[in-house]
Amino acid sequence: MHYFQALVKLGYKEIEISYPSASEVEWNFTRQLVGTPGVVPEDVRVQVMAPCREDLIRQTIESVRGARSVIVHLHLSTSECFQKIVFGLTEKETTELAVRCTKLVRSLTKESSDREMREIEWTLEFTPENFQDTTPEYGLEICEAVKDAWQPRADNPIIFNLAATVEVAMPNMFADQIEYFCTNISDRKLVCVSLHNHNDRGCAVAATELGLLAGADRVEGCLFGNGERTGNVDLVTLAMNLKTQGIPSRIDFSNINEVVAIVEKHTAIPVHKRAPYAGAYTFCTFSGTHQDAIRKGYSARAALQKGGNEALRWQMPYLAMDPSDLGREHEAIVRINSQCGKSGIGWVVNQIFGIKLPRELEVDFTSACKAYATAADCELTHAAIEDLFRMKYMRWETVGRDRVPKTRPAEDEGDVRWSNGTVPASHGGQGHKPTDTRRTQPDDKKGIACEKPGPGNSLVLGLLGAVQTHKVALELLAHQSQHIDHCASSKRATLVKLGAGPSRTAWGVGIHALAETAALHAILSAGQKLECSS
Repeated sequence: MHYFQALVKLGYKEIEISYPSASEVEWNFTRQLVGTPGVVPEDVRVQVMAPCREDLIRQTIESVRGARSVIVHLHLSTSECFQKIVFGLTEKETTELAVRCTKLVRSLTKESSDREMREIEWTLEFTPENFQDTTPEYGLEICEAVKDAWQPRADNPIIFNLAATVEVAMPNMFADQIEYFCTNISDRKLVCVSLHNHNDRGCAVAATELGLLAGADRVEGCLFGNGERTGNVDLVTLAMNLKTQGIPSRIDFSNINEVVAIVEKHTAIPVHKRAPYAGAYTFCTFSGTHQDAIRKGYSARAALQKGGNEALRWQMPYLAMDPSDLGREHEAIVRINSQCGKSGIGWVVNQIFGIKLPRELEVDFTSACKAYATAADCELTHAAIEDLFRMKYMRWETVGRDRVPKTRPAEDEGDVRWSNGTVPASHGGQGHKPTDTRRTQPDDKKGIACEKPGPGNSLVLGLLGAVQTHKVALELLAHQSQHIDHCASSKRATLVKLGAGPSRTAWGVGIHALAETAALHAILSAGQKLECSS
């Protein structure tokens, strides 16, 4: 019942619910579905299937008593193979059987003496099974006979379900058969041509698409291609293929993950990770060159959107459609393992922290990520990447506890100072310029308070001078300040590269609402690494 309701929610208007004569379970389900008020919407028709056997046809029709609108689906194989081996019938005898069963359905439904049955809106669907292996002339002949026996109306046409029950030919050959049928069937307006493709050659979607181009009106299939043997045509792939070509399917796959979960729950068959549109890896890339192209694509798109072009045509390297159209998150596009390049890792860092890494830092962190992924023999999650980045470049928390546990900013008339809480900070700004930075700390030798003024020519240099120690002389090699605007509150990021001697360098990153705090955190992080390695 839940699966039926899910199909209705997706937008399907004709749903084959059962083969009522096959088992007691299917019969009971049909009766429950039809008999439960409000379960079947007024604009949805249920479809029940039956073979060309009189007793089973009667049972099938009785199973939907009380329904509002029903499609009765008769099937009979028309291929020479089945006629000779399975049924032992000639073409003439096969046609007579189909006509006889059609007339029986007619007498039990729209021409029934039972008023309750007559009040149901009945549609006949006839499937010449193995149509793809039936001569075109005979396929047309038997359908003409069934149509004459049913007497359809223009407002309620008969459905001829042309089935590739076992896929045995190339898609273009199947399309030729469909075109022949659509062109030569009489009273075309009284006929709905339906397709029912199986996937034995792996071409069900392609054959269905070509069949639609050849003139078909309707498609039968299953979500994610479930069905006998290799399955029926995958309605998800088919619908999304059409959508990407500008052809609306009117089926709502805007939350594809929910659809996957429902199907997997009820079928116990997992959707492959690389399934089109719905697989876990559909919009993911591990290749460094792919990641670089996607990153550039998103950057270009963001620039156009900032320029006021909100309604942009989707154009993205390696991504045929916008993942958000299927309810997929953009963050999951780039996946990180030992094969990834710096662009992919830079993308993930930007998604997590909102910062753009300088190329040298990007290369440095990429090496760390690859080494980690190789050692762990696994893909790195966003959480693992965040932890690794913080451990390597944002170690100011540890530094603060060990060296300056109460360091804090103080401002007075534009005078920015940093003070260790063990000694009161100056509040008047006496003795230094408003742009200077100082740290008050116990003297290393005497244990008394002293002041170490920073150079004052920049915030970063000033802070660097203030936190210098006697253990190692630090030199500022590169620094960058960025504004982070994708978080709830505006923040600043400072990225610094410090050197200690001719060969030892380290990067540090700080993020904070105050630019001064961000800079201090970055310097402390890089400085701590250099001190530890000295």
